Amino acid sequence: MSKPVVLIAEILSPATIDALGPDFDVRQVDGTDRPALFAALADANAILVRSATQVDAEAIAAAPKLQVIARAGVGLDNVDIKAATTAGVMVVNAPTSNIISAAELTVGHILSLARHIPAAHNALAQGQWKRSAYTGTELYEKTVGIIGLGRIGALITARLQAFGTNVIAYDPYITSARAQQLGVQPVSLDELLEQSDFITIHMPKTPETTGMISTEQLKKMKKTAYVVNVARGGLIDEAALHEALVAGEIAGAGLDVFVSEPPEDSPLLALPNVVVTPHLGASTDEAQEKAGVSVAKSVRLALAGELVPDAVNVAGGVIDPYVRPGIPLLEKLGQVFSGLAHSSPLTSVDVEVRGELADYDVSVLKLAALKGVFTNVVSETVSYVNAPLLADQRGIGVRLITDAVSEEYRNVITLRGALADGTQVSVSGTLTGTKQTEKIVEINGYDVEVPIAKNLIVMQYTDRPGIVAVYGREFGDAGINIAGMQIARHTAGGQALSVLTVDSPVPAEILAAVRDAIAADVLIEIDITE
Repeated sequence: MSKPVVLIAEILSPATIDALGPDFDVRQVDGTDRPALFAALADANAILVRSATQVDAEAIAAAPKLQVIARAGVGLDNVDIKAATTAGVMVVNAPTSNIISAAELTVGHILSLARHIPAAHNALAQGQWKRSAYTGTELYEKTVGIIGLGRIGALITARLQAFGTNVIAYDPYITSARAQQLGVQPVSLDELLEQSDFITIHMPKTPETTGMISTEQLKKMKKTAYVVNVARGGLIDEAALHEALVAGEIAGAGLDVFVSEPPEDSPLLALPNVVVTPHLGASTDEAQEKAGVSVAKSVRLALAGELVPDAVNVAGGVIDPYVRPGIPLLEKLGQVFSGLAHSSPLTSVDVEVRGELADYDVSVLKLAALKGVFTNVVSETVSYVNAPLLADQRGIGVRLITDAVSEEYRNVITLRGALADGTQVSVSGTLTGTKQTEKIVEINGYDVEVPIAKNLIVMQYTDRPGIVAVYGREFGDAGINIAGMQIARHTAGGQALSVLTVDSPVPAEILAAVRDAIAADVLIEIDITE
Protein backbone atom coordinates (compact mmCIF):
# COMPACT_ATOMS: atom_id res chain seq x y z
CA MET A 1 0.00 0.00 0.00
CA SER A 2 1.42 3.39 -1.02
CA LYS A 3 2.11 6.02 1.59
CA PRO A 4 0.07 9.25 1.74
CA VAL A 5 1.81 12.06 -0.16
CA VAL A 6 2.74 15.14 1.87
CA LEU A 7 3.84 18.10 -0.23
CA ILE A 8 6.28 20.63 1.25
CA ALA A 9 5.80 23.79 -0.79
CA GLU A 10 8.22 26.11 1.03
CA ILE A 11 11.38 25.91 3.09
CA LEU A 12 10.51 24.53 6.53
CA SER A 13 12.74 23.56 9.42
CA PRO A 14 14.31 20.06 9.51
CA ALA A 15 12.32 19.51 12.71
CA THR A 16 9.13 19.75 10.61
CA ILE A 17 10.21 16.83 8.44
CA ASP A 18 11.25 14.87 11.53
CA ALA A 19 7.84 15.49 13.11
CA LEU A 20 6.10 14.01 10.08
CA GLY A 21 7.98 10.74 10.57
CA PRO A 22 8.50 7.85 8.16
CA ASP A 23 4.85 7.12 7.38
CA PHE A 24 4.53 9.56 4.48
CA ASP A 25 5.91 10.10 1.01
CA VAL A 26 7.35 13.58 1.55
CA ARG A 27 7.88 15.57 -1.63
CA GLN A 28 9.25 19.07 -2.23
CA VAL A 29 8.03 21.72 -4.67
CA ASP A 30 8.49 25.46 -5.14
CA GLY A 31 5.04 26.72 -4.19
CA THR A 32 5.55 29.99 -6.07
CA ASP A 33 6.01 28.07 -9.37
CA ARG A 34 2.34 27.58 -10.20
CA PRO A 35 2.73 24.98 -13.00
CA ALA A 36 5.06 22.89 -10.82
CA LEU A 37 2.74 23.30 -7.83
CA PHE A 38 -0.33 22.18 -9.76
CA ALA A 39 1.50 19.14 -11.13
CA ALA A 40 2.64 18.14 -7.66
CA LEU A 41 -0.81 18.68 -6.15
CA ALA A 42 -2.33 16.02 -8.39
CA ASP A 43 -1.08 13.29 -6.02
CA ALA A 44 -0.95 15.22 -2.74
CA ASN A 45 -2.93 14.20 0.33
CA ALA A 46 -1.55 17.13 2.32
CA ILE A 47 0.32 20.34 1.61
CA LEU A 48 2.45 22.35 4.03
CA VAL A 49 3.01 26.04 3.24
CA ARG A 50 4.13 29.26 4.83
CA SER A 51 3.03 32.63 3.39
CA ALA A 52 4.39 32.64 -0.17
CA THR A 53 2.31 29.79 -1.63
CA GLN A 54 -1.19 30.74 -2.71
CA VAL A 55 -3.52 27.83 -1.98
CA ASP A 56 -6.53 29.31 -3.74
CA ALA A 57 -9.59 27.74 -5.33
CA GLU A 58 -7.64 26.98 -8.51
CA ALA A 59 -4.92 25.16 -6.58
CA ILE A 60 -7.46 23.23 -4.53
CA ALA A 61 -9.27 22.19 -7.71
CA ALA A 62 -5.96 20.76 -8.99
CA ALA A 63 -5.67 18.50 -5.92
CA PRO A 64 -8.41 15.82 -6.06
CA LYS A 65 -6.81 13.77 -3.27
CA LEU A 66 -6.12 16.68 -0.94
CA GLN A 67 -7.31 16.19 2.63
CA VAL A 68 -5.48 18.88 4.59
CA ILE A 69 -3.82 22.26 4.01
CA ALA A 70 -1.35 23.14 6.74
CA ARG A 71 -0.09 26.70 7.16
CA ALA A 72 3.10 26.80 9.22
CA GLY A 73 2.20 30.06 10.94
CA VAL A 74 -0.77 32.05 12.17
CA GLY A 75 -2.17 34.03 9.25
CA LEU A 76 -4.27 32.35 6.59
CA ASP A 77 -4.48 35.12 4.00
CA ASN A 78 -2.91 32.86 1.37
CA VAL A 79 -5.41 30.02 1.88
CA ASP A 80 -8.92 30.08 0.45
CA ILE A 81 -10.70 28.62 3.47
CA LYS A 82 -14.14 28.76 1.86
CA ALA A 83 -12.97 26.84 -1.23
CA ALA A 84 -11.21 24.32 0.99
CA THR A 85 -14.32 23.79 3.09
CA THR A 86 -16.47 23.35 -0.01
CA ALA A 87 -14.00 20.73 -1.27
CA GLY A 88 -14.00 18.97 2.11
CA VAL A 89 -10.37 19.87 2.78
CA MET A 90 -9.30 20.59 6.35
CA VAL A 91 -7.28 23.75 6.98
CA VAL A 92 -4.93 23.88 9.95
CA ASN A 93 -2.47 26.45 11.19
CA ALA A 94 -0.23 27.04 14.19
CA PRO A 95 -2.12 29.69 16.17
CA THR A 96 0.16 29.74 19.21
CA SER A 97 3.51 29.34 17.46
CA ASN A 98 4.40 33.03 17.44
CA ILE A 99 2.66 34.41 20.52
CA ILE A 100 5.86 34.62 22.59
CA SER A 101 7.77 36.14 19.68
CA ALA A 102 5.01 38.72 19.10
CA ALA A 103 4.84 39.59 22.80
CA GLU A 104 8.62 40.03 23.01
CA LEU A 105 8.68 42.19 19.87
CA THR A 106 6.00 44.40 21.42
CA VAL A 107 8.12 44.89 24.53
CA GLY A 108 11.10 45.57 22.25
CA HIS A 109 9.19 48.34 20.51
CA ILE A 110 8.13 49.86 23.82
CA LEU A 111 11.73 49.88 25.08
CA SER A 112 13.01 51.26 21.76
CA LEU A 113 10.55 54.13 21.99
CA ALA A 114 11.20 54.80 25.66
CA ARG A 115 14.99 54.95 25.22
CA HIS A 116 15.25 56.10 21.57
CA ILE A 117 17.46 53.10 20.81
CA PRO A 118 17.21 53.04 16.97
CA ALA A 119 17.79 56.81 16.59
CA ALA A 120 20.69 56.79 19.06
CA HIS A 121 22.27 53.84 17.25
CA ASN A 122 21.99 55.55 13.87
CA ALA A 123 23.52 58.77 15.22
CA LEU A 124 26.45 57.01 16.84
CA ALA A 125 27.02 54.86 13.75
CA GLN A 126 27.42 58.13 11.84
CA GLY A 127 30.01 59.36 14.33
CA GLN A 128 27.69 61.62 16.33
CA TRP A 129 27.90 61.50 20.15
CA LYS A 130 24.50 62.99 21.15
CA ARG A 131 23.80 61.84 24.69
CA SER A 132 21.51 64.72 25.65
CA ALA A 133 19.49 64.44 22.44
CA TYR A 134 18.36 60.94 23.34
CA THR A 135 17.34 61.30 26.96
CA GLY A 136 14.60 58.73 27.46
CA THR A 137 12.04 57.70 30.02
CA GLU A 138 11.80 54.78 32.44
CA LEU A 139 9.01 52.24 32.25
CA TYR A 140 8.94 52.02 36.06
CA GLU A 141 5.63 53.27 37.47
CA LYS A 142 4.36 54.18 33.99
CA THR A 143 0.89 53.11 32.86
CA VAL A 144 0.70 50.72 29.93
CA GLY A 145 -2.63 50.25 28.19
CA ILE A 146 -3.28 46.99 26.35
CA ILE A 147 -6.13 46.96 23.84
CA GLY A 148 -7.14 43.30 23.48
CA LEU A 149 -6.27 41.02 26.38
CA GLY A 150 -5.99 37.67 24.60
CA ARG A 151 -3.05 35.30 24.83
CA ILE A 152 -0.52 37.79 23.45
CA GLY A 153 -1.92 40.56 25.62
CA ALA A 154 -1.61 38.34 28.69
CA LEU A 155 2.03 37.52 27.86
CA ILE A 156 2.84 41.21 27.42
CA THR A 157 1.17 41.96 30.75
CA ALA A 158 3.39 39.46 32.58
CA ARG A 159 6.54 40.85 30.99
CA LEU A 160 5.71 44.50 31.58
CA GLN A 161 4.70 43.96 35.19
CA ALA A 162 8.32 42.90 35.81
CA PHE A 163 9.30 46.48 34.95
CA GLY A 164 7.07 47.81 37.71
CA THR A 165 4.46 49.20 35.35
CA ASN A 166 0.76 49.69 36.00
CA VAL A 167 -1.11 47.70 33.36
CA ILE A 168 -4.65 48.61 32.34
CA ALA A 169 -6.63 46.96 29.56
CA TYR A 170 -9.63 47.40 27.32
CA ASP A 171 -11.32 44.20 26.17
CA PRO A 172 -15.14 43.96 26.10
CA TYR A 173 -14.93 40.17 26.31
CA ILE A 174 -12.73 39.86 29.40
CA THR A 175 -14.51 39.51 32.72
CA SER A 176 -13.33 41.35 35.80
CA ALA A 177 -12.39 38.00 37.37
CA ARG A 178 -10.04 37.17 34.48
CA ALA A 179 -8.54 40.68 34.54
CA GLN A 180 -7.96 40.37 38.29
CA GLN A 181 -6.27 37.01 37.74
CA LEU A 182 -3.85 38.69 35.33
CA GLY A 183 -3.29 41.64 37.65
CA VAL A 184 -4.82 44.07 35.16
CA GLN A 185 -7.31 46.87 35.74
CA PRO A 186 -10.12 46.74 33.11
CA VAL A 187 -11.12 50.17 31.81
CA SER A 188 -13.09 51.69 28.96
CA LEU A 189 -11.27 52.54 25.73
CA ASP A 190 -11.50 56.26 26.44
CA GLU A 191 -10.07 55.78 29.94
CA LEU A 192 -7.21 53.72 28.54
CA LEU A 193 -6.37 56.35 25.94
CA GLU A 194 -6.43 59.16 28.50
CA GLN A 195 -4.41 57.39 31.22
CA SER A 196 -1.74 55.42 29.34
CA ASP A 197 1.88 56.38 28.80
CA PHE A 198 2.30 53.48 26.36
CA ILE A 199 -0.50 51.83 24.37
CA THR A 200 -0.25 48.54 22.50
CA ILE A 201 -3.06 47.11 20.40
CA HIS A 202 -3.79 43.39 19.95
CA MET A 203 -7.16 43.09 18.24
CA PRO A 204 -8.33 41.14 15.19
CA LYS A 205 -8.83 43.12 12.02
CA THR A 206 -12.56 43.35 11.33
CA PRO A 207 -14.82 46.06 9.88
CA GLU A 208 -15.41 47.23 13.46
CA THR A 209 -11.73 47.39 14.49
CA THR A 210 -10.23 48.76 11.26
CA GLY A 211 -9.17 52.32 12.05
CA MET A 212 -10.29 51.98 15.67
CA ILE A 213 -7.39 54.25 16.63
CA SER A 214 -7.92 57.37 14.52
CA THR A 215 -8.00 61.14 14.92
CA GLU A 216 -10.55 61.21 17.74
CA GLN A 217 -8.74 58.54 19.76
CA LEU A 218 -5.26 59.99 19.20
CA LYS A 219 -6.42 63.37 20.47
CA LYS A 220 -7.43 61.75 23.76
CA MET A 221 -3.90 60.46 24.38
CA LYS A 222 -1.26 62.24 26.40
CA LYS A 223 1.23 64.33 24.42
CA THR A 224 3.96 62.22 26.04
CA ALA A 225 2.34 58.89 25.12
CA TYR A 226 3.49 56.26 22.62
CA VAL A 227 1.40 53.77 20.62
CA VAL A 228 2.57 50.37 19.33
CA ASN A 229 0.99 48.05 16.75
CA VAL A 230 2.45 44.61 16.02
CA ALA A 231 -0.97 43.00 15.47
CA ARG A 232 -2.62 43.90 12.16
CA GLY A 233 -2.08 46.71 9.69
CA GLY A 234 -4.99 49.12 9.58
CA LEU A 235 -6.03 48.96 13.23
CA ILE A 236 -4.43 52.39 13.51
CA ASP A 237 -5.45 54.95 10.88
CA GLU A 238 -2.02 55.67 9.34
CA ALA A 239 -2.94 59.10 7.97
CA ALA A 240 -4.36 60.18 11.33
CA LEU A 241 -1.27 58.79 13.10
CA HIS A 242 1.07 60.74 10.83
CA GLU A 243 -0.88 63.92 11.45
CA ALA A 244 -0.82 63.40 15.23
CA LEU A 245 2.93 62.69 15.25
CA VAL A 246 3.78 65.73 13.13
CA ALA A 247 1.55 67.96 15.27
CA GLY A 248 3.13 66.66 18.49
CA GLU A 249 -0.19 65.34 19.78
CA ILE A 250 1.58 62.11 20.83
CA ALA A 251 5.26 61.40 21.42
CA GLY A 252 5.87 58.50 19.05
CA ALA A 253 4.83 55.17 17.57
CA GLY A 254 6.20 51.68 17.03
CA LEU A 255 4.90 49.80 13.99
CA ASP A 256 5.55 46.27 12.78
CA VAL A 257 2.51 46.04 10.49
CA PHE A 258 1.06 48.32 7.83
CA VAL A 259 -2.02 48.66 5.64
CA SER A 260 0.13 48.00 2.58
CA GLU A 261 3.22 45.84 2.93
CA PRO A 262 5.88 46.78 2.18
CA PRO A 263 4.81 50.34 3.07
CA GLU A 264 6.30 52.04 0.02
CA ASP A 265 6.35 55.84 0.17
CA SER A 266 4.68 55.89 3.60
CA PRO A 267 5.38 59.27 5.23
CA LEU A 268 5.56 57.50 8.60
CA LEU A 269 8.94 56.02 7.64
CA ALA A 270 10.52 59.47 7.52
CA LEU A 271 9.50 60.56 11.00
CA PRO A 272 12.20 60.56 13.71
CA ASN A 273 9.75 59.55 16.45
CA VAL A 274 8.61 56.35 14.71
CA VAL A 275 10.25 52.93 15.15
CA VAL A 276 9.41 50.51 12.33
CA THR A 277 10.13 46.84 11.64
CA PRO A 278 9.16 44.79 8.56
CA HIS A 279 6.42 42.54 10.02
CA LEU A 280 8.75 40.57 12.29
CA GLY A 281 6.18 39.37 14.83
CA ALA A 282 6.72 35.70 13.95
CA SER A 283 10.26 36.02 12.62
CA THR A 284 12.26 34.08 15.17
CA ASP A 285 13.92 30.71 14.76
CA GLU A 286 11.88 29.38 17.65
CA ALA A 287 8.53 30.56 16.26
CA GLN A 288 9.26 29.13 12.82
CA GLU A 289 10.28 25.77 14.26
CA LYS A 290 7.25 25.65 16.56
CA ALA A 291 4.97 26.43 13.61
CA GLY A 292 6.44 23.70 11.42
CA VAL A 293 6.36 21.04 14.12
CA SER A 294 2.83 22.01 15.14
CA VAL A 295 1.33 21.68 11.66
CA ALA A 296 3.29 18.49 10.97
CA LYS A 297 1.59 16.93 13.99
CA SER A 298 -1.77 18.22 12.75
CA VAL A 299 -1.17 16.65 9.35
CA ARG A 300 -0.43 13.30 10.98
CA LEU A 301 -3.68 13.50 12.95
CA ALA A 302 -5.74 14.65 9.96
CA LEU A 303 -4.51 11.90 7.65
CA ALA A 304 -5.18 9.37 10.41
CA GLY A 305 -8.77 10.62 10.68
CA GLU A 306 -8.31 11.84 14.24
CA LEU A 307 -9.30 15.03 16.05
CA VAL A 308 -7.15 17.98 14.98
CA PRO A 309 -6.71 20.63 17.71
CA ASP A 310 -5.89 23.46 15.30
CA ALA A 311 -8.46 22.74 12.59
CA VAL A 312 -9.75 26.09 11.39
CA ASN A 313 -12.74 25.11 9.29
CA VAL A 314 -14.06 21.75 10.50
CA ALA A 315 -14.71 20.02 13.80
CA GLY A 316 -13.15 16.73 14.70
CA GLY A 317 -15.14 13.56 14.99
CA VAL A 318 -18.08 12.16 13.06
CA ILE A 319 -20.97 14.59 12.56
CA ASP A 320 -24.37 13.27 11.59
CA PRO A 321 -25.60 14.62 8.22
CA TYR A 322 -28.78 15.85 9.92
CA VAL A 323 -26.70 17.97 12.31
CA ARG A 324 -24.19 19.32 9.80
CA PRO A 325 -26.40 22.08 8.24
CA GLY A 326 -26.75 23.60 11.69
CA ILE A 327 -23.01 24.33 11.94
CA PRO A 328 -22.88 27.43 9.68
CA LEU A 329 -26.17 28.62 11.20
CA LEU A 330 -24.70 28.47 14.71
CA GLU A 331 -21.54 30.27 13.67
CA LYS A 332 -23.64 33.14 12.32
CA LEU A 333 -25.94 33.18 15.33
CA GLY A 334 -22.83 33.37 17.49
CA GLN A 335 -21.71 36.50 15.65
CA VAL A 336 -25.15 38.06 16.08
CA PHE A 337 -25.07 37.11 19.75
CA SER A 338 -21.67 38.74 20.32
CA GLY A 339 -22.96 41.89 18.61
CA LEU A 340 -25.95 41.97 20.97
CA ALA A 341 -23.65 41.41 23.95
CA HIS A 342 -21.33 44.31 23.16
CA SER A 343 -22.31 46.49 26.13
CA SER A 344 -20.77 44.43 28.92
CA PRO A 345 -18.48 41.39 29.38
CA LEU A 346 -20.19 38.05 28.87
CA THR A 347 -20.26 35.80 31.95
CA SER A 348 -22.24 32.80 30.71
CA VAL A 349 -23.82 31.40 27.58
CA ASP A 350 -26.33 28.58 27.06
CA VAL A 351 -26.72 26.82 23.73
CA GLU A 352 -30.28 25.48 23.69
CA VAL A 353 -31.14 22.91 20.99
CA ARG A 354 -34.85 22.09 20.74
CA GLY A 355 -36.71 19.73 18.42
CA GLU A 356 -35.67 16.63 16.48
CA LEU A 357 -32.00 17.58 16.70
CA ALA A 358 -32.12 16.72 20.39
CA ASP A 359 -32.02 13.03 19.43
CA TYR A 360 -28.55 13.45 17.88
CA ASP A 361 -25.07 14.25 19.15
CA VAL A 362 -25.12 18.03 18.82
CA SER A 363 -21.97 18.83 20.80
CA VAL A 364 -20.46 20.28 17.62
CA LEU A 365 -23.21 22.93 17.62
CA LYS A 366 -21.96 24.26 20.95
CA LEU A 367 -18.48 24.52 19.45
CA ALA A 368 -19.87 26.24 16.35
CA ALA A 369 -21.74 28.74 18.52
CA LEU A 370 -18.61 29.60 20.50
CA LYS A 371 -16.58 29.88 17.32
CA GLY A 372 -19.09 32.41 16.06
CA VAL A 373 -19.17 34.32 19.35
CA PHE A 374 -15.38 34.85 19.30
CA THR A 375 -14.75 35.13 15.54
CA ASN A 376 -14.69 38.92 15.40
CA VAL A 377 -13.65 39.73 18.96
CA VAL A 378 -10.26 38.05 19.50
CA SER A 379 -6.99 38.48 17.63
CA GLU A 380 -6.20 34.81 17.17
CA THR A 381 -7.81 32.50 14.64
CA VAL A 382 -10.80 30.78 16.25
CA SER A 383 -11.29 27.04 15.72
CA TYR A 384 -13.80 24.53 17.01
CA VAL A 385 -11.25 23.32 19.52
CA ASN A 386 -9.80 26.58 20.82
CA ALA A 387 -13.21 28.28 21.13
CA PRO A 388 -13.99 26.54 24.48
CA LEU A 389 -10.51 27.50 25.69
CA LEU A 390 -11.17 31.14 24.79
CA ALA A 391 -14.39 30.99 26.81
CA ASP A 392 -12.60 29.39 29.75
CA GLN A 393 -9.82 31.99 29.65
CA ARG A 394 -12.44 34.71 29.92
CA GLY A 395 -14.31 33.03 32.76
CA ILE A 396 -17.40 32.43 30.63
CA GLY A 397 -19.54 29.47 31.70
CA VAL A 398 -20.93 27.46 28.78
CA ARG A 399 -23.79 24.92 28.80
CA LEU A 400 -25.41 22.80 26.10
CA ILE A 401 -29.13 22.20 26.73
CA THR A 402 -31.28 19.88 24.61
CA ASP A 403 -35.05 19.41 24.59
CA ALA A 404 -37.05 17.29 22.14
CA VAL A 405 -39.99 19.71 22.38
CA SER A 406 -40.08 22.61 19.91
CA GLU A 407 -43.50 24.22 19.70
CA GLU A 408 -43.21 26.44 16.62
CA TYR A 409 -40.41 24.99 14.51
CA ARG A 410 -39.15 21.54 13.66
CA ASN A 411 -35.85 22.59 15.21
CA VAL A 412 -34.82 25.82 16.87
CA ILE A 413 -31.50 26.76 18.45
CA THR A 414 -31.12 29.58 20.97
CA LEU A 415 -28.02 31.30 22.33
CA ARG A 416 -28.82 32.84 25.69
CA GLY A 417 -26.27 34.71 27.77
CA ALA A 418 -25.80 36.72 30.94
CA LEU A 419 -23.66 39.85 30.99
CA ALA A 420 -21.60 41.24 33.83
CA ASP A 421 -23.99 44.18 34.27
CA GLY A 422 -26.86 41.79 35.01
CA THR A 423 -28.62 42.02 31.65
CA GLN A 424 -29.41 39.05 29.41
CA VAL A 425 -29.30 38.69 25.64
CA SER A 426 -30.62 35.97 23.35
CA VAL A 427 -30.91 35.10 19.69
CA SER A 428 -32.65 32.09 18.13
CA GLY A 429 -32.40 30.63 14.65
CA THR A 430 -33.64 27.80 12.51
CA LEU A 431 -33.42 26.30 9.02
CA THR A 432 -36.61 26.45 6.95
CA GLY A 433 -37.87 24.98 3.69
CA THR A 434 -36.30 22.62 1.21
CA LYS A 435 -33.44 25.07 0.69
CA GLN A 436 -32.70 25.06 4.44
CA THR A 437 -32.78 28.87 4.60
CA GLU A 438 -31.00 30.24 7.66
CA LYS A 439 -33.31 32.51 9.65
CA ILE A 440 -33.28 34.47 12.90
CA VAL A 441 -36.57 33.81 14.69
CA GLU A 442 -36.05 35.60 18.02
CA ILE A 443 -33.96 38.40 19.47
CA ASN A 444 -34.04 39.30 23.18
CA GLY A 445 -37.51 37.84 23.59
CA TYR A 446 -39.01 39.43 20.47
CA ASP A 447 -40.38 37.03 17.83
CA VAL A 448 -39.11 37.78 14.33
CA GLU A 449 -38.42 35.80 11.17
CA VAL A 450 -35.54 37.31 9.22
CA PRO A 451 -33.21 35.51 6.78
CA ILE A 452 -29.62 35.89 7.92
CA ALA A 453 -27.72 38.33 5.70
CA LYS A 454 -24.19 39.72 5.76
CA ASN A 455 -25.25 43.13 7.08
CA LEU A 456 -27.82 43.33 9.88
CA ILE A 457 -29.06 46.26 11.93
CA VAL A 458 -30.91 45.72 15.22
CA MET A 459 -32.78 48.64 16.78
CA GLN A 460 -34.81 48.83 19.98
CA TYR A 461 -36.87 51.90 20.76
CA THR A 462 -40.18 53.14 22.17
CA ASP A 463 -43.03 52.15 19.86
CA ARG A 464 -44.74 55.19 18.30
CA PRO A 465 -46.09 56.22 14.89
CA GLY A 466 -43.68 57.32 12.18
CA ILE A 467 -40.53 55.54 13.39
CA VAL A 468 -40.15 53.44 10.23
CA ALA A 469 -40.47 56.54 8.07
CA VAL A 470 -37.81 58.32 10.12
CA TYR A 471 -35.13 55.66 9.95
CA GLY A 472 -36.10 54.76 6.38
CA ARG A 473 -35.50 58.36 5.33
CA GLU A 474 -32.16 58.53 7.17
CA PHE A 475 -30.88 55.38 5.52
CA GLY A 476 -32.29 56.35 2.12
CA ASP A 477 -30.66 59.78 2.21
CA ALA A 478 -27.35 58.06 3.00
CA GLY A 479 -27.72 55.68 0.04
CA ILE A 480 -28.23 52.62 2.24
CA ASN A 481 -30.66 50.15 0.68
CA ILE A 482 -32.89 48.19 3.06
CA ALA A 483 -33.24 44.67 1.66
CA GLY A 484 -35.52 43.27 4.36
CA MET A 485 -37.21 44.36 7.55
CA GLN A 486 -39.16 42.91 10.46
CA ILE A 487 -40.73 44.74 13.39
CA ALA A 488 -41.81 43.13 16.67
CA ARG A 489 -43.31 44.39 19.91
CA HIS A 490 -44.98 43.04 23.02
CA THR A 491 -47.49 45.84 23.59
CA ALA A 492 -48.54 48.96 21.71
CA GLY A 493 -46.60 51.96 22.92
CA GLY A 494 -44.05 49.81 24.69
CA GLN A 495 -40.63 48.74 23.50
CA ALA A 496 -40.34 47.69 19.84
CA LEU A 497 -37.61 45.91 17.92
CA SER A 498 -36.70 46.43 14.26
CA VAL A 499 -34.34 44.06 12.45
CA LEU A 500 -33.10 45.24 9.05
CA THR A 501 -30.98 43.56 6.42
CA VAL A 502 -29.09 46.09 4.30
CA ASP A 503 -27.02 45.76 1.16
CA SER A 504 -23.86 47.37 2.50
CA PRO A 505 -22.15 48.33 5.77
CA VAL A 506 -23.45 51.52 7.35
CA PRO A 507 -20.98 54.30 8.27
CA ALA A 508 -20.80 55.09 11.98
CA GLU A 509 -22.04 58.64 11.50
CA ILE A 510 -25.21 57.38 9.80
CA LEU A 511 -25.87 54.95 12.62
CA ALA A 512 -25.40 57.77 15.12
CA ALA A 513 -27.82 59.96 13.17
CA VAL A 514 -30.46 57.22 13.10
CA ARG A 515 -29.98 56.54 16.81
CA ASP A 516 -30.58 60.20 17.60
CA ALA A 517 -33.49 60.52 15.18
CA ILE A 518 -35.52 57.68 16.71
CA ALA A 519 -34.12 57.98 20.27
CA ALA A 520 -33.07 54.32 20.10
CA ASP A 521 -32.22 52.53 23.34
CA VAL A 522 -30.24 50.00 21.28
CA LEU A 523 -28.85 50.33 17.76
CA ILE A 524 -26.32 47.75 16.65
CA GLU A 525 -24.82 46.95 13.27
CA ILE A 526 -23.67 43.35 12.85
CA ASP A 527 -21.47 42.30 9.93
CA ILE A 528 -21.55 38.53 9.44
CA THR A 529 -18.20 36.98 8.50
CA GLU A 530 -18.53 33.89 6.34
